[in-house]
Amino acid sequence: MVEAVLIDLFSLPANLQNNIQGLLHNTLEAIEKCSAIHAPCVYVMCCQRQGSERKGEQEFLLPALRGFQSLKRRLEVVCAQTTAAALYTIKQRLDEKDLSIIKVVLPTLRKDLMKIYIDHLFTAVYQFEFEDLQVISDSESVQISEHQHEGQILSSQDVALIQYEIQMYLESLPSLKGELTILRSSLIPDDVFLHGFTTRTGGISYIPTLSSCNLFSSSKRRDPQVVVKENLRRLANAAGFNPEAFHRVKVDHANAVCIMGKTEPDNYDGIVTDQKGVTLAAPGADCIPVLFADPVRRACGAAHSGWKGTLLGVSMATVNAMVSEYGCNVKDILVVLGPSVGPCCYKLPQESAKEFHSIDPKCVRLSDSASPYIDIRRATRILLERGGILPENIQDDSITDQNQNITFCTACHPDKFYSHFRDGSNFGTQIGFISIKD
Repeated sequence: MVEAVLIDLFSLPANLQNNIQGLLHNTLEAIEKCSAIHAPCVYVMCCQRQGSERKGEQEFLLPALRGFQSLKRRLEVVCAQTTAAALYTIKQRLDEKDLSIIKVVLPTLRKDLMKIYIDHLFTAVYQFEFEDLQVISDSESVQISEHQHEGQILSSQDVALIQYEIQMYLESLPSLKGELTILRSSLIPDDVFLHGFTTRTGGISYIPTLSSCNLFSSSKRRDPQVVVKENLRRLANAAGFNPEAFHRVKVDHANAVCIMGKTEPDNYDGIVTDQKGVTLAAPGADCIPVLFADPVRRACGAAHSGWKGTLLGVSMATVNAMVSEYGCNVKDILVVLGPSVGPCCYKLPQESAKEFHSIDPKCVRLSDSASPYIDIRRATRILLERGGILPENIQDDSITDQNQNITFCTACHPDKFYSHFRDGSNFGTQIGFISIKD
C-alpha cells in the first residue's frame, strides 16, 4: 500500500504556470478518490524562484489545497531552488515518518530525470512507482494515467549535471552533532603515517541511528552512497588524505587479505600496502577496526575484526601479509585496536563463547550463562602476541594511561559512536584509516 505520494510540479512549462492551481487541485482530487480508506502523506514539489519566499509560494497554491479533508493534515508543499534540494527535503520528511513506499506523479518528460535523482538520493529500502501527469497545454484539464510512457533519453552529460547538482547541494549542508572529531593513537608515529579513528560527529547524515558522520552505505539502510561520500569528503579534508585514493575493506567477517596492487578479492577483511598516499580503512560498529603500521619498512594495513574474524585470525593474517609482501619484521609492527563493543556489553551464545574460552578463559565472563559476555579485544591481543607481535606494540583498552585510551566501548557511548548491538539494523558505521605520508 502506498504510504506517500510525491507530486512533481517542479519544471512545468512556462505556459502552464498560471494553471498550476487547477493542475494541483485535479491531481489531489484523483489521489483522494483513490485513498478513501488510507490517506497517504502527500508532498507537492515545486520550484522556489530566486528571491521568492517559501511562504509566498505556499499561499499561491492555497486555493488548490482547500477542501481535501482527508489529505490536509498529511499534505506539505516543498519549495526549493533545485530538484536535488526539494527531493532531499522530502526524503527527510519520509524518514521522519519511517515511510518507504512512494508513488511519484509527474510529467512524462520528467520521469527519466527523476529516476536518476532517486537512484542517487535513495537506497533499496524505498519502493517507488510512477504515474504520468498528462499535461494538455491548451487546456486546464489534467489526467493521471497508469499508462507508462518512455521519457526523454538522458545523455551522459545530463546525468553528470544531476550528479554535480546533488554534490553541490550536499556540500552546502551544515554539519550535524558538532565538529568532526578524529581519535589518534600515540603509538603510531605521525611523521611516517597519517591515521585515525572516526566518531559519529561532523557529517550530514540526519537519521538518528546514522547521525551524523556515517561512513557506510548499504541496500538495507536509509543513507545513500552520495551522503556517505560527502561525509568521507569532509573527513578527508579534516584528516588530510585524498578521498579518491581511499580503499575500504569489503567485509566478509572472515580472514582474507587484499594486497594493494594485486588482484582484488571479491571480499576481504584485511588490506595492506606500501604505497604512499593510499588510504586504507576498516569499518566498525561494534566490530574492531584494527590498524597496523611498520615504520621501519614503511608499510601499513587495516582490518575489520568481528567475533568471527577474530576467531579466524584476521589480525594475524594481515600481519602475515605485511611480512610476506613487504619484508616486515613482526617485531616492528605496531597494532592499534579502535573503538569497538567491550566485554561490558557484548554477549554471544554459549557455543561461540566456548571458542573464545579456548583462547583464554579470561575472554569469557559468566561462562555458565546462555549468553556469556565476550572480550573480543583480549582475544585479538592474545592471538597477536602468540603470532610474535610485541605486547608493548599493541594498543587497546588495557593501556595504563586511560587519557591515551581510544579503544572505547561503542555500545556505552551513544554520543560518540555507532553500535549495531545498541541501535539495530539501521545502524551507522565509523572507520579506522591509515596511510603512508609522502
